[in-house]
Amino acid sequence: MPVSTVAVPAPALAPRRSWHADLPVLAVAVVWGGSYLAAKGITTTHTVIAVLVLRFALVLPVLVVAGWRRLRALTPAQLRGAALLGLVLGGIFLLETYGVVHTSATNAGLIISLTMVFTPLAEAAVRRVRPPAAFLGAAAVSLCGVVLLTQGGGLTVPGLGDLLILCAALARTLHVLLMARIKAVQDADALSLTTVQLGSAVLVFALLAALPGTGASPWAAAADFGPAQWAGLAFLSVFCTLFAFFVQMWAVRRTSPSRVSLLLGTEPLWAAAAGIALAGEHLGPVGLAGVVLVLAGTAWGRRAAAPGPA
Repeated sequence: MPVSTVAVPAPALAPRRSWHADLPVLAVAVVWGGSYLAAKGITTTHTVIAVLVLRFALVLPVLVVAGWRRLRALTPAQLRGAALLGLVLGGIFLLETYGVVHTSATNAGLIISLTMVFTPLAEAAVRRVRPPAAFLGAAAVSLCGVVLLTQGGGLTVPGLGDLLILCAALARTLHVLLMARIKAVQDADALSLTTVQLGSAVLVFALLAALPGTGASPWAAAADFGPAQWAGLAFLSVFCTLFAFFVQMWAVRRTSPSRVSLLLGTEPLWAAAAGIALAGEHLGPVGLAGVVLVLAGTAWGRRAAAPGPA
């Protein structure tokens, strides 16, 4: 469950050095793929909000300290824009985390990858232009894959978790579109922007946690954690948030943003691998066919939507 950042263009480096940047970015894709399984392992329906408070409250002070000077330099308009993005980001994490509780880690990681298809479609709709025929074909392949992926042993209505993850993919699309259209945040420092977004999201989670009937409090959830749960929370906080963010900021200055995007696009492949290899999730022939179609469709769609060679 990744945290989006603002990529900034960087000069291309010689191919012989590109792998130095590629390997850490690929590691981010791997840990993001494993994040669905980690979240599923430490979260129940009654602890979703508590886990989200704990996950981001652990890393937020580090981000504030690391970028304090640039954070203070944000204008009121930039703060408002980042806070709005944070509300959307909070909704994304709520949908994803509730969704992964009710579906498999494999399904979650693959369905969320539809963001790569939804975003160009939404962008085309906003601009009132027709997407390329190849991209529409890729979108159709991806959607067929999701249908097969969620069927299991027979034709059934997709489960609640699958639908929540699908809504999270749509919310991610909205987040990307807002980042591109809120002018105040377009020139904002990436670290400061992410810090304000996470702060806004944590505030939402904390307010929800204070309401009656929203599940266990963060303190009660933390008190019930054993070593395995703390390890899972540390993985989500340190690797899937802090490590991932700083690697993106480091790598985008040493390679092209499109190359970073392509490498991060392997996330659903690692999510499926983690679910099958570590959690013993079984998809069956229909589900495996869905995996193939989702991966093929999103890869095709990414290539068809790209403005130029990666």
